[in-house]
This record gives sequence, structure tokens and C-alpha cells, in this order.
Amino acid sequence: MAKYLYKLGEWASRKRRQVFFGWIAILIVAAIGVGSVGITFNDDMSIPGTKAEKAMDVMNKEFPHGESGGQIKLIFKAPEGQTLESSSTHQKIQDTLDLVLNDKAVESIANPYQAGTISKNKEIGYATITYKVSADKVTDASKDKIKGIAKIAEKNGVQTEIGGTVAFSHVKIGGTSELVGIVIAFGILVFTFASFLAAGLPIITAIIGLGIGAMGILISSNFFSVQATSLSLASMIGLAVGIDYALFIISRHCQQLAQGLSVRESIARATATAGSAVVFAGLTVIVALCGLSVVGIPFLTSMGLSAAFTVLIVMLVSITLVPALLGMFGHRLSPKPKKQVDSKNSLVVKKNKDSNKWGRFVTRYPVQIVLVCLIVTGIISSPVLHMELGLPDNGMKSKETIERRAYDLMAEGFGDGINGPLVVVLDGSKSPNTQVSFTKVAKELSDLPNVSSVSPPTSNQSGKFAMVTVLPKTGPNDSKTKDLVNDIREKAININKDEKIKLMVTGSTAVNIDISDKLSEALPQFAALIVIFALLLLLVVFRSILVPIKAVLGFLMTLIATLGFSVFVLQDGHFINFFGIPEAGPLLNFMPVLTTGILFGLAMDYEVFLVSRMREDFTHLRDANKSILSSLKHSGPVVTAAGLIMISVFASFIFAEDSTIKATGLSMAFGVLFDAFVVRMTLVPAVMTLLGKSAWDLPKWLDKSLPTIDVEGESITNHIEDNIDKKVRKY
Repeated sequence: MAKYLYKLGEWASRKRRQVFFGWIAILIVAAIGVGSVGITFNDDMSIPGTKAEKAMDVMNKEFPHGESGGQIKLIFKAPEGQTLESSSTHQKIQDTLDLVLNDKAVESIANPYQAGTISKNKEIGYATITYKVSADKVTDASKDKIKGIAKIAEKNGVQTEIGGTVAFSHVKIGGTSELVGIVIAFGILVFTFASFLAAGLPIITAIIGLGIGAMGILISSNFFSVQATSLSLASMIGLAVGIDYALFIISRHCQQLAQGLSVRESIARATATAGSAVVFAGLTVIVALCGLSVVGIPFLTSMGLSAAFTVLIVMLVSITLVPALLGMFGHRLSPKPKKQVDSKNSLVVKKNKDSNKWGRFVTRYPVQIVLVCLIVTGIISSPVLHMELGLPDNGMKSKETIERRAYDLMAEGFGDGINGPLVVVLDGSKSPNTQVSFTKVAKELSDLPNVSSVSPPTSNQSGKFAMVTVLPKTGPNDSKTKDLVNDIREKAININKDEKIKLMVTGSTAVNIDISDKLSEALPQFAALIVIFALLLLLVVFRSILVPIKAVLGFLMTLIATLGFSVFVLQDGHFINFFGIPEAGPLLNFMPVLTTGILFGLAMDYEVFLVSRMREDFTHLRDANKSILSSLKHSGPVVTAAGLIMISVFASFIFAEDSTIKATGLSMAFGVLFDAFVVRMTLVPAVMTLLGKSAWDLPKWLDKSLPTIDVEGESITNHIEDNIDKKVRKY
């Protein structure tokens, strides 16, 4: 591969204008494509085959007209000192609902006075407005009318909030998050290269690659089920790795220019050597992200494939457009000659030329450092023992949002359970006395713990099926609500035996509980798959048994520490005000699986960039300690800069408005911080010091059977040097 990349780098630098304008043309065509076909996101996060989904299918079949139209709830709170039954308040609410009827898109209105949707203290009630179209097809014009009507009611002294199935806020695409990440990354690059020009190149190439990748995702949303969060995740990862991959190639190019290589030769070699590592690292990330499809959950597959596509694009941009731009700028990227050091310090500089302070510190106290890393990991990871999974509901949104205000007012009037009702479908097709059994079952459900109320059974046309709505006393993400769902399902077994009535629990709360359970079951399987893949991959790359084991154990430390930190902040609520998180709550149910896939790819990136240099130097020097010092000296600064850039990009998404994106950005930023600086830059060299030469032991029979993968393109460097030696001897 290194030979092909050498030729590719040389060709790209020679045909630099064609390569540059070629990528720009692709970006423009992709943008035109988005403008032509538009964007069609599908934010469905269901998992076919779960108990709640099966119950939902039965309900939709037997009650085909029950939930056909989108619904908006207008929630009213009487002025202080009055109730909704006060004549003046009653008239104001009636006048408000009369205005709603002016919208021809409205199918019907369930008046709170007629429907009985008034709280026990008569202070809060709600009207349900049903539209002729589904919730996602209710027009902005209809939404604006409702907002205007709510404002009129507010002016008349009646607090009015808007809830229901119709969404009034959406995930924003792009914005300040990416901009903040880019600005911070640019600052780090300026410090690393000591050049504004060199610092700008990784930003330019990453933006072009990310732009093409994002456009591709937007176009694909018209043909596949793609969530808005998939684009945000792809942007997060694509921007981070795009800058990092360009950094590795440009850094190698600048080092080689300082050694006196010509521009074109340096570009070709940098593409062959650092480019080989970039391709390997990129493919590792892509495989890890595509591996999310193994879990068998549609929305996770969409997220993984979207991010993998973006990483593929930025990787291709890195090994083609970066060499082209390096060719354009020529010697302007050559490092400035360093100032001469005084003779007093020359001996110190010469003595420490192959090491740095951090390398000498880590290799001097390896046992103590390993113990400290393990203790720190244990402390940070401990909250994971009480981790809870769920999906964010409106109660976890900012108090400034429409949905949150409606959520709070409904909970104030009717209890927390009103925001997470459970729908129980009763199948009485095998019952001899259906209606009597339905009534009896409803009574038994009302006797369960944590039940606030149970609605009377509503039968379908055949009379063989019925629905009851069970209101828990607790909110949708409360663990007691989950216990209630399990209690109903356990009770269903006995009811089916005694009454021949089959009970099925559904509704958004039950669906979310089932999704969380499914993802919890999938995590160990996915983690095991990732670990096996990592062991095999690193065995081939490093031709060692102990190094892959050490790398995988380090990844597992990163994973549990990241989850522990996420639980500590997002679930337990520590520092949520500092990070701008509106409310504490259970972790996103797909975060552990998603974190596993992403962190694996990124962790292996840093492992390869750092340890491959150790292996290269050990092969030449046969001195384990010197190879560690050399790696931390030469590869350490690049890995440090790359880690800081990735942290800044992920952390910038904490400023996003959507709670899902906030949580993901925070968790990934900490995960990269922990992996890059605690595991790779600290624990790994300490463990390698303790292992010594045994780290590189490999049975001869296994060595012969393994394929050879030249990650850093060392073979092409040796090949070029051999050719130069032959030419020198010839002349």
C-alpha cells in the first residue's frame, strides 16, 4: 500500500490544481444535489420486534382510526384565585377554542369541560386538537396559528402552554458548535506548527471533506431512513478525524523538509508513510462504525453508516487533497531554522535529543504510574454500577422550550405519569365472556402499585379487542415506571390463564423501555466483537501478543471510565449547570453502544500512531526503553495535538441546543481526553517499560503465518534509501 500511496502523493502534488478543483467540483455538485432533492429526515428510533412494538402493531390494526391524526394539546391554567370553572375563565377558554376552529386543517376539538380533562383542584385542564393529517405533516401555518392563539389567551390572563404529538422544535443542523470546534482546533494547530499557513491547511481540507460527507448524508435521507442526529454525529467525528489525519501528513512533510528533502519528494514520502497510518486508522474507524449494524438496531445502523461514510470521504481527501495543497504552497511550509543554542546547554540538548521530560518521567516510575492510572480509572468508573438507560423526554429539555413548559404544567395538574401514559391492549378473541373480562382486567390493573388511574376499557368494532390507558404515578423515565411495565407483563401471564385475555403494553414510554433493554443486552455482545477484532488487528500490525492485550485492556478502561463520567454528570446531575445541561436524567439508551464503537476506532488510532513508532525504533535499536523514549519524543507531540483537537471538536457540541447532541459531545470529549492522555500517553509507555523486550515476543510459527502490514510505510522508505545507495555506489 505504501508504494501506491507514494505514487498517489507524487501525482497529487504534480496535478495539484486538477485535484484541488476536482474536490471543489464534487462539493458543488453535492450541494446542488441537496438543493434539488431536499432533506427528509426520519427521527423514528423504534426497534421492530420488541414487545411494545408488537403491541403497537396490534393496536394500529384493531383500532385503525384511533391515532390517525396529529394532536396538539392546549393546556390552560386558571388565573390566581380562580378555577377553570369560574365563569370568566370558562368564557376565555371557550373563545380561545373557537379561534382554533378557523383552521380548516383541524378535524376535531375535545373540550376540557366535555372530555373531563380537568385536574382535581379545577385549576389546570387541557383541550385536545386533532388534525386531519398525521403529526409530522401538520403545516407550519397551523402551528403558527396555535402559537398566536396561545398568546391571545395569555394576554387574557389564562396561562396557556402547547403540548401533544406535533413537534414545535427540531434538531438544528450545523451552527455554532462546529465553528467553536474549528476555532479552537486552529489555535492548537498554530501552536503546533508555529505557522498560520500550515495551521490553516488541515482546517480547509477537513471542512471540504466534511461538507461532501454531510451533503451525501442529506441526499441519502431521501432514500433511506436517516435521523437528524446521524448528521450531527457524522459532523462531530468527520471534523475531528479530518483535521487529525491532515495533521499527521503535514507534520511528517514539515519534518522531512527540515531534513533537506525536496518538496515533491517529501510530499510523496509523507503520503506513503503518514498516509499509510491515516488509511489504516481511517479503515479501523470505518469498520468500528459499520460494526454498529451488527447490533441489529435500525437507527444505530443509520448513525454508524452515516459517520463511516463521512470518515471515508475525509480520509480520501487527506491522502489526495492534502498532498495537492502541500504542492501548491511549496517551500512556504518549510520550518524556520532553529536558533543556535549556547555552548553551555549544548551537552544537555545532545544528551536528551532522543527523549523528553515526560518520556523520562514515565519510564522512571512505571509501577507507580500504572497503580495511579488504575486507581483513577476505578474512581471515575464507579458510577457505572448504577447506570440507567432511557430516551430524553420533554422533561429533560430547557425550561425555555415550548415542550418543557407544557410538560411541567401537565405534571403540575395531573401528576408526573400524565406525560408517560401506558396503553394496554386487551386481546379477548379467545375469551368466552369478553366484556366482563375486560372490566375485570381493568380493575386488576388499577390495584397494581404505582398506578394513578386506569381508564375504562374501549372496545373496537368487533368487540374482541379493547384498550385501557394506565397512568403511572411517576414520570416516563422513572425506574418505578419501568417496574410497573414489568409488573403488568408479569400479571398478564396469570390473566391469560384465568380470563383468556392477552395483555400487551405499548405507548411511547413502554417502547422506550423496551429499546433501552434491547440496547443493554446488545452492549456486551458488541463489546466482545470489538475486543476480538482489536486483538486480531493489533496482532497482525504489531506482531506481538502482549501489545494487543495491553491495548484492548486500555480501551476497556477508557470505555468504563467514559460511561462512569457520563453517569456522574448526566444521570447524577453533578456539574450539569457548568456544562449547560437543563436536567439530569438517564443516559441515552444508545450511548453505551455508540460510545463503544466510536471510542474503539479513535483509541486504535492513537495506539497505532504511538506504538508503531516504538516498534519501528525497537526493530532498529533492539532497545525497548530507547524505543519508548523515542516514540514519546517524536510521535508524542503529534498525538497530543491530535487529541486536543479531537477533544475541542467534541466539546464544542456541548453548546448545541439538542440534549442528545450535548450528551454525546460531552461523553466523547471525556472519552478522548481519558484515552489519549491517561491511557495512551501515560499508561501505555509505563506498561511497555515494565514489559521490556518481552512486549515484542511472538512465536516463530505464528510470525510466519501472519500477513505483513506496513502501517507507517517503512518499506517504501527503505526501498528509496536502498535505491539511493545503489546509485551512489554506481557513480
